[in-house]
Amino acid sequence: MNDETRLEELLVEVGRRLVAAGVTSLDDLDGGRCVDLALRICPEDLQEVIQAGACRLGMCGSDPTRVGDMASHIDHTLLKTDATAAEIDVLCGEALDNNFASVCVNSSWVRRCSEILGGSPVIVCTVVGFPLGACSPETKAYEARRAIEDGACEVDMVLAVGALKAWDDVVVRRDISGVAETCHRLGARLKVILETCLLTPDEIVRASRLAREAGADFVKTSTGFSSGGATVEDVELMRQTVGPTMGVKASGGVRDRATAEAMIAAGATRIGASASVAIVRGGRASGTY
Repeated sequence: MNDETRLEELLVEVGRRLVAAGVTSLDDLDGGRCVDLALRICPEDLQEVIQAGACRLGMCGSDPTRVGDMASHIDHTLLKTDATAAEIDVLCGEALDNNFASVCVNSSWVRRCSEILGGSPVIVCTVVGFPLGACSPETKAYEARRAIEDGACEVDMVLAVGALKAWDDVVVRRDISGVAETCHRLGARLKVILETCLLTPDEIVRASRLAREAGADFVKTSTGFSSGGATVEDVELMRQTVGPTMGVKASGGVRDRATAEAMIAAGATRIGASASVAIVRGGRASGTY
């Protein structure tokens, strides 16, 4: 086994065991205390990882979706084509100031966001196969792996919409399960974007079931780049289909607090929005996402 493979296996195992033990920040390991797992993992046990070549250790926290203030439900989002580094930095600053669940950015910005937000409760989310979902399953899985290596803790992948509408459920399930396996092996969570504006109610139900069966952690309404965004009716249907415990994310067109509250009442556990600051302050912002 080469050093690179050994390093990856060690990092995956350490991350899996720490998350399973409820460790949510590196402060939990201060003072050299051990974490009581199936096997004891102490800070000194990480020496082999360092000797294998790691220069930094990181992990995803527990799911930040929780009952509480509005900000804790929001993925603060900037996915526009012409986003600049300065705008990404502002996004991260706003996320820190408001304690949003995450920032959601294109994968080229993941490493920058991870470095800015490291050590904070705000995690980094990215998108895969975005915004069309029409690339190969292998490409989506590679995108997810690279983003997680750069620091993403959550991945929002776009469903293979054409395959779903053609009743090719085998392809749809394989597309999702490949990304889900990659995410879970590396300690991240997966959301599947259904693009509900392009689907009939029956197709929304079928897509939600396939996402659940394929191992996704969330279903999500929209990219915000198609012909429509989240609706209360679609969120309710998704929640009814996936049951009470799976995550549901409403995104696209959520521009004010009243709309966000309606989505949560309908069953959403996460809101994707670029108008996040206006939402938590009770205002309204223009735009589409």
